[in-house]
Amino acid sequence: MELLKLEHLNKKYYNKTALDDVTLNLEKGKIYGLLGPNGSGKTTLMKIIAGLHKQTSGEAYLNNEPLSYKTKANLSYMPTENFLYDSFKVKDAVKFYADMYDDFQEENAYKVLKEINVDTEFRISKLSSGLVGKLKVALALSRNVDLYMLDEPLNGVDVLSRDVIMDLITRSYGENKTIVISTHLVSEIEKILDFVIFLKDGRVELSGDTEELRISREMSIEGIYKEVFKNA
Repeated sequence: MELLKLEHLNKKYYNKTALDDVTLNLEKGKIYGLLGPNGSGKTTLMKIIAGLHKQTSGEAYLNNEPLSYKTKANLSYMPTENFLYDSFKVKDAVKFYADMYDDFQEENAYKVLKEINVDTEFRISKLSSGLVGKLKVALALSRNVDLYMLDEPLNGVDVLSRDVIMDLITRSYGENKTIVISTHLVSEIEKILDFVIFLKDGRVELSGDTEELRISREMSIEGIYKEVFKNA
């Protein structure tokens, strides 16, 4: 069942084109990989869907409704930067989410944080990059929405923490949940992706079912990535 529909989406900043005629249909119950190097338009696309930026032209729909303040309530967006206050303790960040979002599952968040060894009494400023990464993903996935968007969740995170984050992601999605992950770290995350979208210079260069692409191209998704972006 279709969840997100993008039709001829364009975004320009002065003379720079960030998105160029992006048309996509995302279904419920799948994990999507939005793949491309830095500057390819991944973050811009996510911010438009999240309602933080406005497209220059084109249409976008979530559950058949044009993107608006109403649709924003039914998605969870995790930016790549650390948006949590350094002065917060982890438990303050949980309370912040609980106060901000009616759909936030506070009990679930505490349960997950305990499982992944994030001490709720620690201050954000004292956490390693790996712990901050795990905390951000745990908070984003503890909301009860249809669409989750994680922007570079593995960026700057140690290998062990990456495994934990990928486990969190696979445990969180279901037949009515859709997860979009932007990344350039393809080798580690391709095993959990159902569908991939290669974004190059703001355009969809290639997209398709991961297994079908592996078979048709006779190579891994990482291999296809290197081929698509070899001159990028």
